[in-house]
Amino acid sequence: MFTSQLIEKFRQLPTPFYYYDLDLLRQTLARITEHGLAKGYQVHFAIKANFNIEILNIIREAGLGVDCVSGREIERSIKAGFRPEQIAFAGVGKTDEEIRIGLDTEIYSFNCESIQELEVLNRLAHENNKMASVSIRLNPNVEANTHRYITTGLHENKFGINPGKLPLLFDLIPRLENIRLNGIHFHIGSQITELRPFIDLCNRVNSLQNLFEEKGFLLEHVNLGGGFGINYEDPDSEPVPDFKSFFEVFDRNLEIRDGQQVHFELGRSIVGQCGSLISKVLFIKDGINTDFAIIDAGMTELIRPALYQASHRVDVLTSSKPPKTYDVVGPICESSDTFQRGIRLPELERGDLVAIRSAGAYGEVMSSGFNLRDRVKAVYSHDLD
Repeated sequence: MFTSQLIEKFRQLPTPFYYYDLDLLRQTLARITEHGLAKGYQVHFAIKANFNIEILNIIREAGLGVDCVSGREIERSIKAGFRPEQIAFAGVGKTDEEIRIGLDTEIYSFNCESIQELEVLNRLAHENNKMASVSIRLNPNVEANTHRYITTGLHENKFGINPGKLPLLFDLIPRLENIRLNGIHFHIGSQITELRPFIDLCNRVNSLQNLFEEKGFLLEHVNLGGGFGINYEDPDSEPVPDFKSFFEVFDRNLEIRDGQQVHFELGRSIVGQCGSLISKVLFIKDGINTDFAIIDAGMTELIRPALYQASHRVDVLTSSKPPKTYDVVGPICESSDTFQRGIRLPELERGDLVAIRSAGAYGEVMSSGFNLRDRVKAVYSHDLD
């Protein structure tokens, strides 16, 4: 992935920065087209994973829609050229202002997550003389077998409407004159690397859709969310996730009606592997049991290791010396500002470049100005051709 010519160009750039391999992004989108879009599935990109305009333009050109979780994400999507009918708006805590943005934009669907949200949306739609298209987000109580911070489909999670509330929902919807129910929505978590949870989700969706139909609600679409994971340990062995196997789960297990659309909201699996955080070694500090490689990127540029105990592979780009053991740490005044502990890397020295891999999702978008750090910049592969 990183040729000697590319590394020489990296040496000329101020670090840290995000590097995006746009060719890899296009290869990933081609697989989604082949195994998903070509079958008639509708795929929305979860913009929370990466709202970089250059990235969004390529995703839009590939024919995907967008899944938003804030009003500003809706505005960013429109700025990137997505059409309102390509936009779904999820989120457990939409403000009145954000709801009005969705109404004014006339988006495809509000993914509503509570009874009270439906009532507020109906009132605001009435006040603005609008009809709001709604997909009800249901909590299917499906175990995603992922980190507890990114599990979203269990009863103890804050997301979605508990199926126990369905009798109340069925009674309420016909009385909401400015709401048009067009689907049901699910999302069970993120970084799911096994297919079994998606099979379980299909089974739950099938039973819930039957229940909606028994109550007289015919659904235009079912939205299965996203959550498909990537290979953080060895990104070069799997630069593009196995979308063939992913979509085949739904081919085989989901019961869809004639003319019904099936929607997905993929994020990490689209952009995760195309992005790397490039950083420079500032100091090597001798320790008792391990040496510290202090780099100029920190949790302000990539917070996932500190927040989720996430593991990102660290590649040394400018050394081929015999290996030593290091803790790779950042410069921020927090002990959690650590990328890897006790890993074997080629011997490092001040000025060496390292790449923190699989950082295209939830990297740049979660960066901060803590310690009054400058915001991380982005560099694209076409800029360095």
